[in-house]
Amino acid sequence: MAQPPDRSPDFVDDAAPPPAPGEIRPDATIIEGVAHNGKPCRIVDNTASVDPTELRALLDALIRDRRFGLQGLSVAGSDRISIDQPIGTHIQLGEDIYRILMFPYEARIERF
Repeated sequence: MAQPPDRSPDFVDDAAPPPAPGEIRPDATIIEGVAHNGKPCRIVDNTASVDPTELRALLDALIRDRRFGLQGLSVAGSDRISIDQPIGTHIQLGEDIYRILMFPYEARIERF
């Protein structure tokens, strides 16, 4: 008999709308920094499983690469820009692959 899909808080449904900036689990690891433009930014490990040292290094790299702030990019690939939509991709940290969502001043790591 097939097992039902995991519906724990770590489950990510790629067909579901992206989570809002406030949807952070209580035990998430949060590392804060300052973006290239002087505004506060942060990385949120919503899996609570990534080493904080690795999170700090990733946050520093995102700041150095100027990944925070408003982006003139269409998530849907059209000529429309939706400022409230995060940009999502995947990232490998150690042996694990995670989904990473980039909001204007927050990078959020979710289970893949």
